[in-house]
Amino acid sequence: MSHAALVLTAPLLNEEHIAAVRAVLPASNAGAPDILGMDRACEWHLDASPAELSAQLSATRTALKAHPVDINLIAIDAHRRKRLLIADMDSTIIEQECIDEIADFAGCGAEVAAITERAMRGELDFDEALRVRVGLLAGLHTTALERVISERLTVTPGAKTLVATMAANNALCALVSGGFTFFTSRIAETVGFHENRANTLEMADGKLTGRPVPPILGRQAKLDALNEFCQTRAIPLASTLAVGDGANDLAMIKAAGLGIAYHAKPIVAAEADAELNHSDLTALLYLQGYHQSEFIC
Repeated sequence: MSHAALVLTAPLLNEEHIAAVRAVLPASNAGAPDILGMDRACEWHLDASPAELSAQLSATRTALKAHPVDINLIAIDAHRRKRLLIADMDSTIIEQECIDEIADFAGCGAEVAAITERAMRGELDFDEALRVRVGLLAGLHTTALERVISERLTVTPGAKTLVATMAANNALCALVSGGFTFFTSRIAETVGFHENRANTLEMADGKLTGRPVPPILGRQAKLDALNEFCQTRAIPLASTLAVGDGANDLAMIKAAGLGIAYHAKPIVAAEADAELNHSDLTALLYLQGYHQSEFIC
């Protein structure tokens, strides 16, 4: 037998959603759920074999497939509340892809965005795709980077609450991006991350040279960062949470104790432990069993 939580999160959770779940759960589990967040999240505790739990998850997702509700099955054990959060930045902690925004100022926005999309879907080698995209930015004045920061970037709803709450509960929070330190350093400070790692854009005479400073931080580097943080802080992998949306996040997502695909590409959603397509980032707290009353806002 396994002990797990069937967790519902949504922008607006209502009685119709709860009733639909109760209708498909076995009678022994179909009682009232634990309300984690009013109109935002609830969970049922289930005891069943892994096969039965998988069937219950599938039935619940089918029952609510027409509704904007995320449904995930999370193990209830000593590692449910994580001690390490490792997060992607672009299209995860922020709502944009920084390189696409820079490229817009350089006049090659559509070309770069198309490459970004293919790379995030796993259709292109990430390292080479990054070199090609950065190459298209050669000659752009670095003031454009400041404009991206001030005019284009928005923090994803729930990000600050996620990081503040986990940090207050003694978790290390690390921002690890295939993007650029120019942005991660600022976003990390704004959101509250303890650590940030990313690629560096080479600059000369106030302009971008069109080259990233090696080595390139990609899929393997994100996994290496996860393992390094675990080793240096004596954190077991079971007590880690990794979240991202693109193919270069997949290795860390698969290795973490809880890997979450956040509004992610299909290749990532297919491999992650949990998938969020409708909820904001506070859902990562609900998946760990936090109640809204425990949030640090």
